[in-house]
Amino acid sequence: MRVSADKKKRTRGRRGMSGAFETSQRVCEHPACDKPGQYRAPKSPDQLDEFYWFCLEHVREYNLKWNFFSAQSEEEMAEQLREDRVWERPTRPMTDSEQRAWARLGVDDPMQILGENATRNPGKRVAGSRRLPPTERRAIEILDARDNWTKTEIRKQYKSLIKDLHPDMNGGNRADEDRLQEVVWAWDQIKASRSFKD
Repeated sequence: MRVSADKKKRTRGRRGMSGAFETSQRVCEHPACDKPGQYRAPKSPDQLDEFYWFCLEHVREYNLKWNFFSAQSEEEMAEQLREDRVWERPTRPMTDSEQRAWARLGVDDPMQILGENATRNPGKRVAGSRRLPPTERRAIEILDARDNWTKTEIRKQYKSLIKDLHPDMNGGNRADEDRLQEVVWAWDQIKASRSFKD
């Protein structure tokens, strides 16, 4: 598409902030009105792509009287609202392959994920444990400590790990230097934390 063709396409039916088609050359279709017809309004619920063209005053008047459901019964209107809730997409029963996929996950009915399975938490929290920021939770895991310990108890654990991992303490073996750096980092997190008693 050429730039000039794109520009023409974009300016052909330009609408202003009010919704008016400012470039419209139409005259208002309301009887005895000769103002410019810059505002469009659908002709009927069955003809949403065909429009009347009105001036601002008459489009407001027309819109006040507009009712999409005017030709429908209560049942038809309720059915339309039900369809709109699911974007007019019919629900289908599950196929065999979908049922097998859910069964592999241990779920008999896919709706259970919103019921009793939603409350299951296979996470790492143990009964009696408490919530901690992610960095402090990671530090506790690195130090092989518990989140209900005091800083003094965690410090004892830290010291025992340092003795095991430090090259000076294990005959100059530098194989555990990465683990040693993790342990030092973890203790720095716990030391600065307000989540643990002294």
